[in-house]
Parts: sequence; C-alpha cells; structure tokens
Amino acid sequence: MRAMARNNKADPRQCSTDCAGRLAVITGATSGIGYATARTYARHGADLLCVNRNAERSHAVCREMESEFGVRCREIIADLSRLDDMHRVGRRLSQLQEPIDVLIHNAGTYLTRRVETVDGLETVFAVNYLSSFVINNLIRDKLRAQSRGRVLLVNSEAHRFAPWGLHLDDLNWRSCRYSGLRSYGSAKLAQLLAMLTFDELLEGSSVTINAVHPGAVRTESGKENGALYRWYKRNILERNFRSATISADALYYLGVSAEVDGISGKFFNLTTPENPAPPALDRAAAGRLWKISLDLAGLNGPLRASALGRPEHDAPPYSGS
Repeated sequence: MRAMARNNKADPRQCSTDCAGRLAVITGATSGIGYATARTYARHGADLLCVNRNAERSHAVCREMESEFGVRCREIIADLSRLDDMHRVGRRLSQLQEPIDVLIHNAGTYLTRRVETVDGLETVFAVNYLSSFVINNLIRDKLRAQSRGRVLLVNSEAHRFAPWGLHLDDLNWRSCRYSGLRSYGSAKLAQLLAMLTFDELLEGSSVTINAVHPGAVRTESGKENGALYRWYKRNILERNFRSATISADALYYLGVSAEVDGISGKFFNLTTPENPAPPALDRAAAGRLWKISLDLAGLNGPLRASALGRPEHDAPPYSGS
C-alpha cells in the first residue's frame, strides 16, 4: 500500500520513439484515457483502429486524427457490453492482414447500482473484464503468429477492493450484496487473474501482455450514475486528479519502449512495476475463472441460457464509448 501511494504521485516514464507504420488498436477512444492515448499514438505516427460505441463521436475522432496527424484511422462500432459485439470485434481483429503492434483494452464503466446487460450479465463485469477476455481469446492465434506485439489492459488499483478474492459462484452479483466499488474492484481483479493465463498461453511468442493502473486522472467514467455521485466525483473525488495525458504517456511507454521488451504478465502503476494484491496472484482461482469465463462468453459453444439467466432490462449506455 505504501508503494501504491508513492507510485500514484510519480510521473510516468517517457518514450520518444516514433512508431510510424505500426498499428495501435484502442477500445473506448472517444473520451478520457482512450482519447488521450489515441492522440499520443497518432502524434508519434501510429495508424489507429478504434473500437467505439458511439458512431458519431467515433467518426469525429478518426477525422481529427487523420487531419491533424496524417495517420490512417479506422473504426469498429461496437457495444462492448454485448456478447455478440465482443465476438464480432474479436473476429474482425483476427482477420486483419497486418500485425496488431499494440492492443489497448481501455473501454470500461463504473456503476453504483447493479444493472444487467441484454445477455443477462452484470454490466461492469461484462465491459471491464469479459470484453477483453473474449477479444484476447479470439485473436490469440493471430498474436502468436506475429513477430511482435503488446497487449495492455487498462486496469486499476481498485482491484484491491476485492481483498478476499472473487465470488466465483456469483460473478454476476445476483446473490452477493452489490456496491460500485466491490463490483468494479472484482472486475479488475478478474482481468488480472485472466492475464496470468494469457501470459502462459503466449509464452514462446514475441507478444507480451501487461496490466496498467492509469493514475488518478479525470475521465467521464461514472456519468451514467445519479446526480449525487456525479457531484461527488466532480467536486470531491476528482478535485486533485490529473489530466488523462499522464495515462496516455504511460500507455505509450509500455506499448513502444524498448525498455520493457519481453516483460509480460506484470502490473504497472503508470510505468512503475508494482506487486498487485495477493488474490491477483492466485493461480488456482485463475484456472477456475478461466473455465467459467469460457462458458459465460460462449467460447465453448453456443451460449447457455442457464449460465446467463434472464436480463432484467435493456443495458444502459456506458462510458467506454
């Protein structure tokens, strides 16, 4: 915890290496960390493929990147709370002819009340964890065939809000008492546990996977919540938060710098390696989570209604747009 407090105040290491001719794939690139990161990669010459939910905002971002930086910017319009869209994005990326040099899973959401997606999944779990799980699984063969590549998970120190580990028998929070912090922390913990297995599966290739706490920065996350939360976030929580450009600098350094060549399966606070909470290193839990996630994601065959349950209502918008 002392290391976390110290690292939260540090500035990220910088990388001045250009990446012209390389491809960076970023989810949730129309605002906040994703948008700042897209601009940073484009400024250094990278072509972009942005996975965004809001088509109008996505088109505007791509036009901006192409006109300001002269790079190529493509887009996939997808709602990463939906299983069919997660699968569609994974298939599209797996069919790309060029290598994916950097894949940044940034799309995320924070909700103060439990809401189910159209597939009957708890929304925070689906967006913050399951979307990256599905996409990484569907492009795993492509990544292994590449001569290089880096996968970055925008994670959070909030994984420490699940100090006793995951409720593997209730990942959708149907029985356990729901809170915004607990659901968000659990989804980020799940992402760290899945990273352990992905790292093993990518061993022997030239592709690495790491998780990044992006710093305490101002974003649009949580805008779907009530007026009281939005006031608290704007006036109290984010009062001393920094600009999302520090997150972008960290994600660029970890995606491009030669100083992290070959480093994989690690958790970084910005650009400083840090030990995650003990539950994030539990390989037995990682194995159980992996099997459950394959079923929930429909990666073992057709989606099973018994695993997903009935949705309570339509999914709300989320801030990973």
